[in-house]
Amino acid sequence: MRPAFAVGIKHVIRASSRPPVKANPSLSLSPVAFTRSLIWSRAETTTSMAAKTDKPIVLYTAPTPNGFAPQILFEELKATYGGPEYEKVAMSIRDADIGKVHNQVKSPWFLEINPNGRIPAITHEGFPVFETSAILVYLAQHFDKDNKFHHDPVKDPKGYSEELQWLFFTHGGIGPMQGQANHFNLYAPEKITEALDQCKARQITSTSTRMRRCPFFPPAPLFLFPQLTKHLSTLFLRPYAINRYLNETKRLYGVLESELAKRDYLVGNQYGIADIKAFAWVRAAERTGVSLAEFPKVKAWIDRIEERPAVKAGLAV
Repeated sequence: MRPAFAVGIKHVIRASSRPPVKANPSLSLSPVAFTRSLIWSRAETTTSMAAKTDKPIVLYTAPTPNGFAPQILFEELKATYGGPEYEKVAMSIRDADIGKVHNQVKSPWFLEINPNGRIPAITHEGFPVFETSAILVYLAQHFDKDNKFHHDPVKDPKGYSEELQWLFFTHGGIGPMQGQANHFNLYAPEKITEALDQCKARQITSTSTRMRRCPFFPPAPLFLFPQLTKHLSTLFLRPYAINRYLNETKRLYGVLESELAKRDYLVGNQYGIADIKAFAWVRAAERTGVSLAEFPKVKAWIDRIEERPAVKAGLAV
């Protein structure tokens, strides 16, 4: 057995023979400089994995309400100021494309741009920005020098606050509620079929519950025609989730209706990013199952915005 001091000497020799540890230059930076270095480091990494283009901005998007909003603002800015130029990259939002399609929102390279794996997102000279409302604010602050489409936070702090309020109203209200209404109303027919099967099998024994959930119960021979039955079930059997989100969407439209009865646009009677954000969702009301005949002021507001050439261009991109 070797003496203990010999083992200790061996470890000292090994430690002394290791190459010296290089100093981390970031440790000598000020907090502000260190933060900037992290931002630019992320921007350089993102650029290497994102689309290669000579244009300063890349827009990663898909034809959805959230995707249309930045496109409309880009076209408004181009019509007003002649720029900025941007490159559009079409992204897949289908889960079935995960791991199969390069331009899928869950692809590792895109998660470097938007960790949430959703569209839209942009990179401006390599710097990433995600979330629709954040993109609209960013673009307006950088490129709308005459405040044609947004309110300056310094020169007009109250207008800027009101603008943010309406942006957040759509971002946290209309968008999520209408999106869920679309999901359950358009993409989850199995829930309706399940309700129909329960009514058909008379599994709902309570009279009051049956009247609420099975207001229409086709006679037995009608079940011989499954397509017609499915159509009628869609019209007359509305499960809880569909009613929940559709009614909340209508309530939010009612808020817009009352505000637009006072003015032509949402903020200071000036068309801007708050209108663009809400318009992108509300224009699809009929597809969601909301009749705009119930909201004449909202319908007139949509018509005014749709007449703008830049809006037409943004929807056509």
